[in-house]
Amino acid sequence: MAKKQFKTESKQLLNLMINSIYTHKEIFLRELISNASDAIDKLYYKTLTDESIHFDRDDYYITIIPDKEKRTLKIIDTGIGMTKEELEDNLGVIAQSGSLNFKKENEIEDGYDIIGQFGVGFYSAFMVAANVTVISKAFGSDEAYKWESEGSAGYTIEPCQKDNVGTEVILTIKDNTEEEQYDEFLDEYHLRSLVKEHWDFIRYPIKMDVHTTRLVDGKTNEYEPIVEEQILNSMVPLWRKNKSELKKEDYEQFYNEKHFGLDKPLKYIHTKAEGVVQYNILVYIPEKPPYDFYTPEYEKGLELYSNGVLIMKKCPDLLPDCFSFVRGMVESDDLSLNISREMLQHNRQLNIIAKSIKNHIKKELENMLLNEREQYEKFFNSFGRQIKFSIYKSFGADKDDLQDLLMFYSSKEKGMVTLNEYVSRMKEDQKYIYFASGESIERIDKMPQAEMLFDQGYEVLYLTDDVDEFALRIIYSYKEKEFKSVSESDLNLQENDDQSQDASQEDNDKEILASMKEYLSDKVKDVRVSKRLKTHPVCLSSEGGLSIEMEKILKSLPNSNEISAQKILEINKDHDVYLALKDAYEHDKEKFNLITRVLYNQSLLMEGLLIEDPTAFSDDICTLMK
Repeated sequence: MAKKQFKTESKQLLNLMINSIYTHKEIFLRELISNASDAIDKLYYKTLTDESIHFDRDDYYITIIPDKEKRTLKIIDTGIGMTKEELEDNLGVIAQSGSLNFKKENEIEDGYDIIGQFGVGFYSAFMVAANVTVISKAFGSDEAYKWESEGSAGYTIEPCQKDNVGTEVILTIKDNTEEEQYDEFLDEYHLRSLVKEHWDFIRYPIKMDVHTTRLVDGKTNEYEPIVEEQILNSMVPLWRKNKSELKKEDYEQFYNEKHFGLDKPLKYIHTKAEGVVQYNILVYIPEKPPYDFYTPEYEKGLELYSNGVLIMKKCPDLLPDCFSFVRGMVESDDLSLNISREMLQHNRQLNIIAKSIKNHIKKELENMLLNEREQYEKFFNSFGRQIKFSIYKSFGADKDDLQDLLMFYSSKEKGMVTLNEYVSRMKEDQKYIYFASGESIERIDKMPQAEMLFDQGYEVLYLTDDVDEFALRIIYSYKEKEFKSVSESDLNLQENDDQSQDASQEDNDKEILASMKEYLSDKVKDVRVSKRLKTHPVCLSSEGGLSIEMEKILKSLPNSNEISAQKILEINKDHDVYLALKDAYEHDKEKFNLITRVLYNQSLLMEGLLIEDPTAFSDDICTLMK
């Protein structure tokens, strides 16, 4: 039989279908299963408009039959089938959609779920098949026809024998090459895995004969091989069910089945939206982060479905960075997909869904914080760092959305508090929200810079994450109260003690401090008498936007060695060490320089900063001990 040519520039367009449009070869199976589902949908729609047609759901299914010996893969449906003319129109014209034409001819509204829209998916079969044969018998017809093609060279159509209505697509799978292993599309286990991952929620059963074993009758440990017909897909996704018929255990089981994590989710959000954009959402807030969450390798995103078909395994555009820990899925038939249906085209519908998801997650977290404090603190311990990092990364653009979700350890409560809780109990005349940065709660407890604040009963927030201070600097203020580090040079505290002294003593202090500053000229910006120290002899404070703790963090990054905070060395003039310093200044300049070096290096140690010459520091201590 003479071959017919495709009715478009077949060779170039078909090559484009096979080599350029699709990224992953298994997509061909998605397209053929989607076409099969469409065919059954069309027959079902006929039953809604023609009472003489009986539709029994059990009679409608999709069958997959791999045959390794013949190297064939069959996809069979019990749908509406195609006439000779429809085979000619739908398969003979690349990029003409039979599904789209069906919707137009029958005046079906866009809300009706027929998947096909571009008319190119069928040709993805040639990515894996050397030959494609389609045998189809249309509903209401006594005749069947066979369409066959080996690719861009053309196709044939001829009458054939088929007993039942429906369509059978037969792929002759290509031989393996060095680059490609086509055998995987004949492997039962691989096919089952693909169906479970991508088409688990197609609304009709997907069946396959599976080779397995069973116990021999009367035997306890003897098995015999059998072939068993199995349904590979779940068909009805959890998110399409009514929440009233689901229990917490159902959501947790689904979470585990989807391999979202080995933990139990802290919360789940299950909602449906109808209106301008229709979509279903089922997302989870995990209890624990995955092992790679705080690494560059981690990929955020929700599973995206359309008509029960998995379009994207991880769609990043549906999740903001601040909530990248959320797992789950979204189903919508209103999103615009590209021609391969492998990725989204950015549009208004996508933005509406993404905004809705963000608002739902934020509201759930706020409810948890208000009503389930212990659960929220567990969540924040796992994912609070991501929220703080998002505030910093967005340069404060997200601060209004996220700042009320923040928590920090409180010196007064000895536990985690929110910014709102801190501000609500501030002293009447308190101007600032005070915080202290350090490696641990224990280290901050012993910070000399916070001594006066603790003594006067001020509450201090402890910042122990590397991103904490960067985030607060970006937020700048909360409810008109600015943030102030306990390590800043000016804390604006009221002094309890009488700081007056005679002019000669003040001049003497200025001379001592000036000499210390001159000796440490390349290390500190200034040396001052401290207004905050009570029991400690010395500490470092800073001026400007870069704190000492921020310097430490930045210097741990590549190519950041030149970054340095403006350091102030503060001396406690009421400490015995200061008396020794004064005596040395008046009688032994060399000893004065020695004490200055030791005090400076002590201040570095208390800040967790490196000493330039540890050996020299040890020698200085020994010299003083003598």
